[in-house]
Amino acid sequence: EATLAVCQKELPGFGELMRMTSLKYVPTAILSRQTAGILGSSLIINLPGQPKAIKECLEPIFASIPYCLDLIGAAYIETDENYIKAFRPKK
Repeated sequence: EATLAVCQKELPGFGELMRMTSLKYVPTAILSRQTAGILGSSLIINLPGQPKAIKECLEPIFASIPYCLDLIGAAYIETDENYIKAFRPKK
């Protein structure tokens, strides 16, 4: 609730995908409050508390993060495709 209280815009797709991913591992994932939102040119993402769960949730959403940052005017980031691939639409 605190994240959504400070965000100017909620990005529900992040939380939806993280919960769907978590459901593969634990049936209580539907109780999770994972979410994301925008505050100015900052992207705020609530992740689970356990390192293993963070990795499981961050991997499926990460490809969209660089383009999301582009859209909100945040710093440009590049990824090493040997580790993780970022998606940006072709111009």
